[in-house]
Amino acid sequence: MCNPNPTLLSPTKTTSLTTNINTKLMDPHSPTTHHQQHLGPWPTLSEAVEELGEIAKISGPTTVTGLLMYSRAMISMLFLGYLGELELAGGSLSIGFANITGYSVISGLAMGMEPICGQAYGAKQMKLLGLTLQRTVLLLFSASIPIALMWANMRTILLWCGQDEQISSVAQTFIVFSIPDLFFLSILHPLRIYLRTQNITLPLTYCTAISVLIHVPLNFLFVVHLKKGISGVAIAMVFTNLNLCFLLAIFVYFSRVYRESWITPSMDCVRGWSSLLALSIPTCISVCLEWWWYELMIMLCGLLVNPRATIASMGILIQTTSLVYVFPSSLSLGVSTRVGNLLGANNPVRARTSMIVSLGCAMLLGLLAMLFTTLMRHQWGRLFTTDNEILKLTAIALPIAGLCELGNCPQTTGCGVLRGSARPTTGANINLGSFYLVGMPVAIFCGFGLKMGFGGLWVGLLAAQASCAILMLIVLYRTDWNVQVERAKELTKSSTQTGTLPISSPTKVMPTFDGILCIKTSHELVKTTTPVLVASLETDPLLNHV
Repeated sequence: MCNPNPTLLSPTKTTSLTTNINTKLMDPHSPTTHHQQHLGPWPTLSEAVEELGEIAKISGPTTVTGLLMYSRAMISMLFLGYLGELELAGGSLSIGFANITGYSVISGLAMGMEPICGQAYGAKQMKLLGLTLQRTVLLLFSASIPIALMWANMRTILLWCGQDEQISSVAQTFIVFSIPDLFFLSILHPLRIYLRTQNITLPLTYCTAISVLIHVPLNFLFVVHLKKGISGVAIAMVFTNLNLCFLLAIFVYFSRVYRESWITPSMDCVRGWSSLLALSIPTCISVCLEWWWYELMIMLCGLLVNPRATIASMGILIQTTSLVYVFPSSLSLGVSTRVGNLLGANNPVRARTSMIVSLGCAMLLGLLAMLFTTLMRHQWGRLFTTDNEILKLTAIALPIAGLCELGNCPQTTGCGVLRGSARPTTGANINLGSFYLVGMPVAIFCGFGLKMGFGGLWVGLLAAQASCAILMLIVLYRTDWNVQVERAKELTKSSTQTGTLPISSPTKVMPTFDGILCIKTSHELVKTTTPVLVASLETDPLLNHV
């Protein structure tokens, strides 16, 4: 639900903000009113093609980077399988635990800097990029310390949850050697966002390609030659992320892209965190909730008639959706950067055009994903197993997973738009309601009540994605882009001065559909003085985040 009583903004500051926006909206000579008069219903074909090219410059290299990260995760799984069944089970359990308790948290917190950096770059406030980068790295380091302590005691936690003692011991070994990865990712995630929001994506792809190429010999060295066992796989993963950090740092230094944005570390890094936290915390919660939903699906599989086959099939399907997800996720990152840059540059028309074009691309991607999963439903599972029961379950669920992508692709892209316009809580509310209030009850009812079994669980995911996409489209359709431009101005101004930003447009506290979704109009913005937090989510529970 939207928070009706946040403490991040005082009524005085919010009243000042709304009065300022109201004045600009009502002034016939203001730039905002000028844009308002020229916001047509649809962009022209030439405008759409031009914007498509701009998004492709960001999303194209990002897609290649995502596929490379996916291949790196698969390489690690292959070496776990090479070590044996126990190591594969322990490594998989450890990776799942790490995703839930660590990687999702670090990734979600890092995303809080994206709207600030994107809009600051569009507004040419370069020093704010450097300051936000430093603050985010410190935030992630702070979060990594308690996570590392939890990982060090994972075996105790797993045994308390009733897991097998031998598998828990192997999983403990893997995750202890993975602890340094938390701190490398605390640098890597912010650095990637820092570069991407400046439209620097190709160097990210090149550096990722080099690190993945090195990942293979690293695994051979530690696992085969030095015979480090499961700890060798974890060490190779850590060194791969270390190599990527090192390569990106070299690029930043020698290309001098930091020249305009770098500021000497000072006490400003530890002050004014409210702006960043107000975006990072809701996004982190959103990411964790979605990742946990998939883990709950796996737990529900264990309650079905043939748990071994259903859990194995679910693993294949999650790997498949993780691969497919690379494409809408890259599109989401591209449109998030474009929307943030354009709002920061005071260009609401192009920001709306970017939204429309990206949603059109997302629907096309959803169609292609559905065709792929439907046509390959009998062949795809054979890449992973020869077990007839697992293949049968996979063939049943793949077309449903394809239908899910029809909703997931627009929803993921819409989250990118919300993130670029610093409205993450809106996306969080949509995902929370869709997955837990719609998807989970439908999954339980169809899987167990209607005796549909494994297919019923995926019908629950289909219901979640459908409701998510519909609600997301409603929110985007009702977006007032002129208001978002004014919010971008206040965001970049307050992030540099007081550390407090207008996280959301205020709204009346009413138990209505609009209130639940945090949808506001410019009229409500002027009248209300109660601020509401905002934010979004972007990730899926992907193995390639490891």
